[in-house]
Amino acid sequence: MDWNATTMDQNLKTVEWNATTMDRSFISDIDSFSVYFNILSLEERIRVALLIIQYIYNPLLAALGIPANVVTIVILSRGKCGLSKCVTRYLVAMAATDLPLVILDLVLRHVPIIYWNQFISLYDLPLCNIHAVLLFAATDCSVWFTVSFTFDRFVVICCHKLKTKYCTEKTAVLVLGTVSVLSGLKNIFWYFMLTNRYSLMNSPWFCHVTWAVMDSPVCTTIEFLNYILTPCLPFVVIVLLNAVTVRHILVANRARRRLRGPSSGENSRDPEMESRRKSIIVLFVISGNFILLWAVFMVYCISIRMWWMGYRSVFLPGYVQEVGFGLQQLSCCTNTGTYAVTQTKFREQLKNVGKYPFTLIVKKIKR
Repeated sequence: MDWNATTMDQNLKTVEWNATTMDRSFISDIDSFSVYFNILSLEERIRVALLIIQYIYNPLLAALGIPANVVTIVILSRGKCGLSKCVTRYLVAMAATDLPLVILDLVLRHVPIIYWNQFISLYDLPLCNIHAVLLFAATDCSVWFTVSFTFDRFVVICCHKLKTKYCTEKTAVLVLGTVSVLSGLKNIFWYFMLTNRYSLMNSPWFCHVTWAVMDSPVCTTIEFLNYILTPCLPFVVIVLLNAVTVRHILVANRARRRLRGPSSGENSRDPEMESRRKSIIVLFVISGNFILLWAVFMVYCISIRMWWMGYRSVFLPGYVQEVGFGLQQLSCCTNTGTYAVTQTKFREQLKNVGKYPFTLIVKKIKR
């Protein structure tokens, strides 16, 4: 089923571009783009340009994302980054979830869509609905692990009485385990909604879908609730928790400055305030990264479903989908950079990992 041809009512030229998937390759798409450039609208030019960029973007992101997440998991698991065991559990869990996401989404979904000819054998594998369950369950885990970490930091900063009981390694393991189980159970319905055949089309549904499912009010409601739970509700929760956390920190900092008095001097170091500042930087970088990279995809998916429900005034250009997919995929590969920017000891460990192969070579040469 061609999503673009049936839902977005694109210009015929663009639909034909998508329909000729069998003849597509990086060089042929560039040639076709140059030939038809003058007769394509601005919207179509943007969309086709994004499709061409994906030939390089998707494999490159996969090639960087897999080792980056593996390195992040190894470094954090060693426990030498100066983080509490509770925080380490959450950060390792997020990286450990992003790793299968890169494999399930980028390597096994989006790369085959672009390099269609090389992965045509996927049509013969009746595994798409199972693939969808695993992918969407991993996506839910990644999103709700971020929410769980945000709530943990909120408790640490704003709820001192609850902090000693809640912010422990045991609680972190329990929360992460519960989220994982619920995410798996929540996404079982995809097994029955989607068929087991791959469509190899760049759409929110990457499996073939029957018209009975497309027109079913029950399935429509289930899917809409799915988008509300992931990622709409996490957006709201993260924004609210961060707003309350920032307000608490600002109030506490003003009170602490008054208690210290002017005699302490403007330039004197306050370890407590520095610790709060580092905590809030890590929190904001992680949650802000999630919000920014997921926003476009979330808006597009909701608009598509509303369009199918009859709200024809809700319409977004086709290239918004491509941008949304690209940003969402990037969110699975940014943990290493995030921790490297915000954590000094993580940067040191990352340097040691980079030097390790060369250190082994030098040792062998000396022997």
